[in-house]
Amino acid sequence: MLKLMLITNQPDLAKSAVSAGVDSIFVDLEILGKQERQGHLDTVISAHSMDDVPKVRAAIPNSELLVRLNPPHEGIGEEIEQALESKPELLMLPMFHTAAELADFCEQVNGRAGVIPLVETPEAADCLEEIVNIKGLSEIYIGLNDLHLGLKQNFIFEPLANGMVDRMADTIKRAGLPFGFGGIARIGEGQLPGELVLGEHLRLGSSSVILSRTFQRGMISGEFANFGKLQFEIEKLRESEEYLLQRSPGQIELDRKKVIQIVNLLAQTRNNR
Repeated sequence: MLKLMLITNQPDLAKSAVSAGVDSIFVDLEILGKQERQGHLDTVISAHSMDDVPKVRAAIPNSELLVRLNPPHEGIGEEIEQALESKPELLMLPMFHTAAELADFCEQVNGRAGVIPLVETPEAADCLEEIVNIKGLSEIYIGLNDLHLGLKQNFIFEPLANGMVDRMADTIKRAGLPFGFGGIARIGEGQLPGELVLGEHLRLGSSSVILSRTFQRGMISGEFANFGKLQFEIEKLRESEEYLLQRSPGQIELDRKKVIQIVNLLAQTRNNR
Protein backbone atom coordinates (compact mmCIF):
# COMPACT_ATOMS: atom_id res chain seq x y z
CA MET A 1 0.00 0.00 0.00
CA LEU A 2 1.05 3.57 -0.64
CA LYS A 3 2.39 5.54 2.30
CA LEU A 4 -0.02 8.42 2.89
CA MET A 5 1.52 11.70 4.05
CA LEU A 6 -0.40 14.62 5.58
CA ILE A 7 0.96 18.15 5.99
CA THR A 8 -0.02 19.75 9.31
CA ASN A 9 1.46 21.57 12.29
CA GLN A 10 -1.58 20.88 14.49
CA PRO A 11 -0.85 18.20 17.12
CA ASP A 12 -4.50 17.19 17.49
CA LEU A 13 -4.95 16.77 13.75
CA ALA A 14 -1.67 14.86 13.50
CA LYS A 15 -2.76 12.43 16.21
CA SER A 16 -6.22 11.94 14.69
CA ALA A 17 -4.80 11.59 11.18
CA VAL A 18 -2.56 8.74 12.30
CA SER A 19 -5.57 7.07 13.93
CA ALA A 20 -7.47 7.54 10.66
CA GLY A 21 -4.81 5.74 8.64
CA VAL A 22 -2.24 8.39 7.71
CA ASP A 23 1.25 6.90 7.72
CA SER A 24 3.46 9.99 7.94
CA ILE A 25 2.98 13.50 9.33
CA PHE A 26 4.74 16.28 7.47
CA VAL A 27 5.71 19.57 9.16
CA ASP A 28 6.59 22.09 6.47
CA LEU A 29 9.16 24.74 7.41
CA GLU A 30 10.03 25.76 3.85
CA ILE A 31 9.52 29.50 3.34
CA LEU A 32 12.62 30.88 1.58
CA GLY A 33 11.69 31.88 -1.98
CA LYS A 34 8.33 30.15 -1.90
CA GLN A 35 6.14 33.26 -2.07
CA GLU A 36 8.06 34.47 -5.12
CA ARG A 37 7.72 31.11 -6.88
CA GLN A 38 4.17 30.14 -5.96
CA GLY A 39 2.44 33.28 -4.67
CA HIS A 40 0.44 33.65 -7.90
CA LEU A 41 -0.91 30.09 -7.72
CA ASP A 42 -3.75 28.45 -5.80
CA THR A 43 -1.32 26.60 -3.57
CA VAL A 44 -0.83 26.48 0.18
CA ILE A 45 2.28 28.16 1.57
CA SER A 46 2.56 26.77 5.08
CA ALA A 47 3.07 29.01 8.10
CA HIS A 48 4.67 26.28 10.20
CA SER A 49 7.55 27.05 12.56
CA MET A 50 10.35 25.12 14.24
CA ASP A 51 8.39 25.43 17.50
CA ASP A 52 5.69 23.22 15.97
CA VAL A 53 8.03 20.27 15.46
CA PRO A 54 8.36 19.12 19.12
CA LYS A 55 4.61 19.61 19.65
CA VAL A 56 3.73 17.39 16.71
CA ARG A 57 6.41 14.89 17.77
CA ALA A 58 4.82 14.65 21.22
CA ALA A 59 1.41 13.99 19.63
CA ILE A 60 2.69 11.12 17.47
CA PRO A 61 5.62 9.59 19.40
CA ASN A 62 5.38 6.24 17.62
CA SER A 63 4.58 7.39 14.08
CA GLU A 64 6.72 8.73 11.26
CA LEU A 65 7.47 12.45 11.41
CA LEU A 66 8.91 14.22 8.38
CA VAL A 67 10.24 17.79 8.54
CA ARG A 68 10.79 19.79 5.36
CA LEU A 69 13.49 22.40 5.89
CA ASN A 70 14.40 25.39 3.73
CA PRO A 71 16.40 25.11 0.48
CA PRO A 72 20.20 25.20 0.74
CA HIS A 73 21.32 28.45 2.42
CA GLU A 74 23.82 29.65 5.00
CA GLY A 75 21.65 28.70 7.96
CA ILE A 76 20.72 25.18 6.85
CA GLY A 77 23.12 23.57 9.32
CA GLU A 78 21.42 25.28 12.25
CA GLU A 79 18.00 24.23 10.91
CA ILE A 80 19.15 20.62 10.72
CA GLU A 81 20.34 20.65 14.34
CA GLN A 82 17.16 22.30 15.62
CA ALA A 83 14.92 19.85 13.77
CA LEU A 84 16.92 16.84 14.95
CA GLU A 85 16.28 17.78 18.59
CA SER A 86 12.74 16.39 18.10
CA LYS A 87 14.08 13.16 16.60
CA PRO A 88 12.11 13.15 13.33
CA GLU A 89 12.44 10.02 11.24
CA LEU A 90 12.97 12.02 8.05
CA LEU A 91 14.32 15.38 6.89
CA MET A 92 13.44 16.75 3.46
CA LEU A 93 15.60 19.13 1.41
CA PRO A 94 13.64 21.15 -1.17
CA MET A 95 14.69 23.31 -4.14
CA PHE A 96 18.29 22.13 -4.44
CA HIS A 97 19.91 22.27 -7.85
CA THR A 98 23.01 20.07 -7.70
CA ALA A 99 23.99 16.67 -6.37
CA ALA A 100 26.75 18.41 -4.40
CA GLU A 101 24.19 20.46 -2.45
CA LEU A 102 22.31 17.31 -1.51
CA ALA A 103 25.50 15.43 -0.61
CA ASP A 104 26.50 18.28 1.71
CA PHE A 105 23.07 18.15 3.38
CA CYS A 106 23.35 14.39 3.89
CA GLU A 107 26.83 14.83 5.34
CA GLN A 108 25.51 17.33 7.90
CA VAL A 109 22.60 15.05 8.85
CA ASN A 110 25.16 12.25 9.19
CA GLY A 111 22.71 9.38 9.54
CA ARG A 112 20.78 10.92 12.44
CA ALA A 113 17.61 10.85 10.33
CA GLY A 114 16.67 9.60 6.91
CA VAL A 115 16.95 12.12 4.10
CA ILE A 116 14.34 12.67 1.39
CA PRO A 117 15.52 14.92 -1.42
CA LEU A 118 12.62 16.80 -3.01
CA VAL A 119 13.56 16.74 -6.69
CA GLU A 120 11.65 19.76 -7.97
CA THR A 121 14.06 21.81 -10.06
CA PRO A 122 14.92 21.01 -13.68
CA GLU A 123 18.59 21.02 -12.70
CA ALA A 124 18.06 18.41 -9.98
CA ALA A 125 16.02 16.28 -12.38
CA ASP A 126 18.88 16.46 -14.88
CA CYS A 127 21.38 15.08 -12.35
CA LEU A 128 19.10 12.39 -10.94
CA GLU A 129 21.58 9.65 -11.93
CA GLU A 130 24.08 11.24 -9.51
CA ILE A 131 21.51 11.96 -6.83
CA VAL A 132 20.33 8.37 -6.42
CA ASN A 133 23.88 7.26 -5.57
CA ILE A 134 24.35 9.68 -2.67
CA LYS A 135 24.70 7.98 0.72
CA GLY A 136 22.09 8.62 3.39
CA LEU A 137 18.95 8.75 1.26
CA SER A 138 15.83 6.97 2.50
CA GLU A 139 13.70 7.70 -0.55
CA ILE A 140 13.20 10.27 -3.32
CA TYR A 141 10.23 12.57 -3.75
CA ILE A 142 9.43 14.28 -7.05
CA GLY A 143 7.82 17.69 -6.54
CA LEU A 144 5.57 18.44 -9.49
CA ASN A 145 4.54 21.96 -8.52
CA ASP A 146 7.89 23.73 -8.69
CA LEU A 147 9.13 21.31 -11.35
CA HIS A 148 6.39 22.27 -13.81
CA LEU A 149 7.00 25.96 -13.04
CA GLY A 150 10.73 25.55 -13.65
CA LEU A 151 9.99 23.85 -16.96
CA LYS A 152 7.67 26.75 -17.97
CA GLN A 153 4.71 24.40 -18.24
CA ASN A 154 1.08 25.37 -17.68
CA PHE A 155 -0.29 22.56 -15.52
CA ILE A 156 1.18 20.76 -12.53
CA PHE A 157 0.75 17.25 -13.95
CA GLU A 158 2.43 17.87 -17.32
CA PRO A 159 5.67 16.13 -16.20
CA LEU A 160 3.53 13.06 -15.47
CA ALA A 161 1.65 13.14 -18.76
CA ASN A 162 4.69 13.72 -20.99
CA GLY A 163 6.68 10.75 -19.65
CA MET A 164 9.21 12.70 -17.58
CA VAL A 165 8.06 11.13 -14.30
CA ASP A 166 8.21 7.68 -15.93
CA ARG A 167 11.87 8.22 -16.82
CA MET A 168 12.71 9.58 -13.38
CA ALA A 169 10.92 6.66 -11.72
CA ASP A 170 12.95 4.19 -13.78
CA THR A 171 16.20 5.84 -12.66
CA ILE A 172 15.18 5.77 -9.01
CA LYS A 173 13.96 2.16 -9.10
CA ARG A 174 17.19 1.00 -10.75
CA ALA A 175 19.02 2.43 -7.73
CA GLY A 176 16.78 0.41 -5.41
CA LEU A 177 15.20 3.43 -3.73
CA PRO A 178 11.50 4.00 -3.01
CA PHE A 179 9.93 7.15 -4.40
CA GLY A 180 6.77 9.23 -4.46
CA PHE A 181 5.53 12.23 -6.39
CA GLY A 182 3.03 15.08 -6.33
CA GLY A 183 -0.13 15.30 -4.32
CA ILE A 184 -3.49 13.60 -4.53
CA ALA A 185 -7.01 14.98 -4.10
CA ARG A 186 -9.92 13.10 -2.60
CA ILE A 187 -11.34 10.30 -4.72
CA GLY A 188 -13.75 11.88 -7.22
CA GLU A 189 -12.25 15.35 -6.80
CA GLY A 190 -9.49 17.41 -8.37
CA GLN A 191 -8.91 18.76 -11.88
CA LEU A 192 -7.10 15.50 -12.47
CA PRO A 193 -9.34 13.21 -10.37
CA GLY A 194 -7.77 11.53 -7.37
CA GLU A 195 -8.45 8.03 -8.68
CA LEU A 196 -6.52 8.73 -11.91
CA VAL A 197 -3.57 10.12 -9.95
CA LEU A 198 -3.71 7.07 -7.69
CA GLY A 199 -3.73 4.80 -10.74
CA GLU A 200 -0.55 6.44 -12.01
CA HIS A 201 1.18 5.92 -8.67
CA LEU A 202 0.35 2.23 -8.84
CA ARG A 203 1.37 1.95 -12.51
CA LEU A 204 4.76 3.51 -11.81
CA GLY A 205 5.45 1.60 -8.59
CA SER A 206 5.36 4.66 -6.36
CA SER A 207 5.65 4.16 -2.60
CA SER A 208 4.20 7.39 -1.20
CA VAL A 209 1.93 10.35 -1.89
CA ILE A 210 1.05 13.59 -0.13
CA LEU A 211 -2.64 14.05 0.67
CA SER A 212 -3.80 17.41 -0.68
CA ARG A 213 -5.57 20.03 1.41
CA THR A 214 -8.93 18.65 0.18
CA PHE A 215 -8.52 15.90 2.80
CA GLN A 216 -8.64 18.55 5.55
CA ARG A 217 -11.64 20.45 4.18
CA GLY A 218 -14.32 21.23 6.74
CA MET A 219 -12.26 20.22 9.76
CA ILE A 220 -11.41 22.48 12.67
CA SER A 221 -8.78 22.14 15.34
CA GLY A 222 -9.39 22.22 19.06
CA GLU A 223 -11.89 20.93 21.59
CA PHE A 224 -14.74 20.46 19.12
CA ALA A 225 -12.72 19.05 16.24
CA ASN A 226 -14.30 16.19 14.31
CA PHE A 227 -11.89 14.20 12.18
CA GLY A 228 -14.31 11.43 11.16
CA LYS A 229 -14.52 12.81 7.62
CA LEU A 230 -10.77 12.36 7.20
CA GLN A 231 -11.02 8.68 8.12
CA PHE A 232 -13.92 8.25 5.68
CA GLU A 233 -11.92 9.80 2.83
CA ILE A 234 -8.84 7.71 3.59
CA GLU A 235 -10.96 4.56 3.62
CA LYS A 236 -12.36 5.58 0.21
CA LEU A 237 -8.82 6.03 -1.09
CA ARG A 238 -7.75 2.62 0.21
CA GLU A 239 -10.79 0.97 -1.39
CA SER A 240 -9.93 2.64 -4.69
CA GLU A 241 -6.33 1.49 -4.32
CA GLU A 242 -7.46 -2.13 -3.88
CA TYR A 243 -9.71 -1.86 -6.95
CA LEU A 244 -7.00 -0.27 -9.11
CA LEU A 245 -4.50 -2.96 -8.17
CA GLN A 246 -6.76 -5.48 -9.93
CA ARG A 247 -6.66 -3.69 -13.30
CA SER A 248 -5.61 -5.57 -16.41
CA PRO A 249 -2.72 -4.19 -18.52
CA GLY A 250 -5.31 -2.92 -20.98
CA GLN A 251 -7.21 -1.05 -18.27
CA ILE A 252 -3.98 0.46 -16.96
CA GLU A 253 -3.17 1.76 -20.44
CA LEU A 254 -6.68 3.19 -20.89
CA ASP A 255 -6.37 5.06 -17.60
CA ARG A 256 -2.95 6.31 -18.64
CA LYS A 257 -4.43 7.68 -21.88
CA LYS A 258 -7.18 9.41 -19.88
CA VAL A 259 -4.53 11.13 -17.77
CA ILE A 260 -2.67 12.34 -20.86
CA GLN A 261 -5.87 13.59 -22.49
CA ILE A 262 -7.07 15.51 -19.42
CA VAL A 263 -3.66 17.01 -18.65
CA ASN A 264 -3.08 18.11 -22.25
CA LEU A 265 -6.53 19.70 -22.38
CA LEU A 266 -6.01 21.59 -19.12
CA ALA A 267 -2.53 22.70 -20.17
CA GLN A 268 -3.85 23.97 -23.50
CA THR A 269 -6.74 25.79 -21.82
CA ARG A 270 -4.34 27.60 -19.50
CA ASN A 271 -2.02 28.41 -22.38
CA ASN A 272 -4.88 30.17 -24.18
CA ARG A 273 -5.72 32.46 -21.24
